[in-house]
Amino acid sequence: MEHTERYELIFQMSGAEDDVVAVRLTDRTGAGGSPVYEDETGIVRAEISDRGEVRMLASGGHQVPGTPLLARPLGEGVSGRR
Repeated sequence: MEHTERYELIFQMSGAEDDVVAVRLTDRTGAGGSPVYEDETGIVRAEISDRGEVRMLASGGHQVPGTPLLARPLGEGVSGRR
């Protein structure tokens, strides 16, 4: 199955400009069976389905990740990873 290589996760910030985080495809799969994406620091992690549904994943203890408004694919790159 082919997956989008990169997404932008867009989080709405109250009273401020939206926060945008770029994430890349990893070799991991989440509990829902969809691929896991993470930012360059490894702190922001998300399982993103082929329908664009996003489940944020905690990358450390006591982390309560927010839910993005949107996961927007970046570019045309896809991976054949299964």
